[in-house]
Amino acid sequence: MDGCQPHPRVETDFQIGPGVTRPAAIRRYQRAHGQPLERPLRVYALDPTLQRLEGCISELRIPYEPLLPGPVGALLEVDNRDGEQEVAYRRADLDDPMVLLRDGYDPSPADPRFHQQMDYAVCSKVYDSFRHALGREVSWGFDRAPGSPARLRLRPHAFREANAFYDNENGEIAFGYYPAPESQVVGRNLPGGFVFTCLSHDIIAHEMTHALLDGLRAHFCVPSSSQVLGFHEGFADLVALFQHFSCDRLVDEAVRGTRGKLGETSRLAELGRQFGETTGRNGPLRRAFDNLGSGAAPTLFDPDAESHAMGAVLVAAVFEAFLTVYRRKTARLVRLATGGSGVLPPGEISADLRDALAAKARSLAAQFLNVCIRAIDYCPPVDIELGDFLRAAITADSDLVPDDPWGYRDAWLDAFRRHGIYPRRVENLSIEALRWRAPERPLPPVPGLSFAELRFAGDPGHPASAEELKRQAHALGQFVARPEHRDVFALAMPDDPRLAGDPVEPPCVQSVRALSRVGPDGQVVFDLVAEVTQRRIARRGNSRFELYGGATVMLGPNAEVRYLILKRVTSPNRIANWGRFAFSREGARFWHSRGRRRVPRPQMFRLVHHESSA
Repeated sequence: MDGCQPHPRVETDFQIGPGVTRPAAIRRYQRAHGQPLERPLRVYALDPTLQRLEGCISELRIPYEPLLPGPVGALLEVDNRDGEQEVAYRRADLDDPMVLLRDGYDPSPADPRFHQQMDYAVCSKVYDSFRHALGREVSWGFDRAPGSPARLRLRPHAFREANAFYDNENGEIAFGYYPAPESQVVGRNLPGGFVFTCLSHDIIAHEMTHALLDGLRAHFCVPSSSQVLGFHEGFADLVALFQHFSCDRLVDEAVRGTRGKLGETSRLAELGRQFGETTGRNGPLRRAFDNLGSGAAPTLFDPDAESHAMGAVLVAAVFEAFLTVYRRKTARLVRLATGGSGVLPPGEISADLRDALAAKARSLAAQFLNVCIRAIDYCPPVDIELGDFLRAAITADSDLVPDDPWGYRDAWLDAFRRHGIYPRRVENLSIEALRWRAPERPLPPVPGLSFAELRFAGDPGHPASAEELKRQAHALGQFVARPEHRDVFALAMPDDPRLAGDPVEPPCVQSVRALSRVGPDGQVVFDLVAEVTQRRIARRGNSRFELYGGATVMLGPNAEVRYLILKRVTSPNRIANWGRFAFSREGARFWHSRGRRRVPRPQMFRLVHHESSA
């Protein structure tokens, strides 16, 4: 489970995990002089059931790279085989001149080549959103055989089932397809007709987010609590939701239909409509909010909720914060359009006002998506809680924009409070209290990790060799493994009495990555962010299980420790919380007994999605 392998030069008091060197295998295509900047490809803005006048077809502009038929690129490869019928469809050749002239294949549920195109395009767009927000290439959470390209495999027709999931064991996203029921089908769906999850923009973006999150955090795939599962589902839904705003026609129609009040029901706030309509829900799979603007009380956080229900609370809180800031930033536009009254007359809003409101919505959604993604670098390495994500988002945004004239962070805080999501171990609900802090005990700079000593391939977004990444991890491992430093990093010595006799492994450096921040003054500042974990074989009654602790370590340019984001391996509360979940009805879906050990079941994401899917 730990995934750590000792480095050949490493002492026995720490280890280096395989995720440390994975970024060196990621080599996104570097555009040559004279080549296009982008490749336009047509996709469904949501799914095939949206009307064309509502913006059914959208054009995604993704970074250009030459493609083999499949398509197969530097980081993604699409499998043309049908796992159910054991046939191989014609491969999409996006570099065919006739296909290039048409911006890809025509959108059609009947053409498997368009299915392949859409999966490649949406996954490329999501990857580019993460790369842009983090300022670096994002590596995968799996390994390929030596000499094989480090690509994520996309399988548009993997199996016949109403499901789709990221397979972290095989390094692929598997999309199912299934017949709609002959009766009780709502919307623009054919009774008995086939529904392809690979044609749902939301499902593709959701699963791609799982894959990227797995690459960013080594142990976020350990189902240690309902909050970990709920965070995975909610975060993936947030990425899919904010991706809607990249579809211009969809945003324009939503602004027109709601007269600029995006808190009212619109397709922008729906997720997986076709899937929901064909699986008995009579509507979308999920919505971004549930009562906003109705005056009813919001759905509150429940620590024992099922993962999708918990994820929905996270989505509702973030989207409420988005709408709060949107109203603040568009109020002036409405006042100008209404002669100062702020009250729109009946009927359609003017085209100029619609365009201005839509532009604000798109820009703000991109900012919120960046905050959400950047916050992952500020999350603890294991056992994440929804309150941790609030603190991470506020700290990430504060680092980027010290001033907050529009009250972004207040909007986040108020929305999370309204939904009952409260961080642990804070003195009060203020922005200052929620920001992560420097270590309580001053620490010296980490030798060997100042930016003057680091080596990159051109810029910090491109790591140098695997050996350089190992060197960085080795320098950090030596530092955190010192007996006088372990408690500061939430780690323990083997004889620590707080372990109550439980054995622990040496600390493991899981990753060392560059983080870039471009401030409002245009200045670019780089940090290093690293994960250090430790595995404890803990007890609950006669059962043994693996409990991980450790720290997310953020280092400044001079190797000073800026933040430590901790989950203590010695915490008795974490052991109790794990036990309550692992032996609960919900937890039994993800854990089972193997002798005296309680171990995770394989294919966590397939299990999460088995009942409600994607």
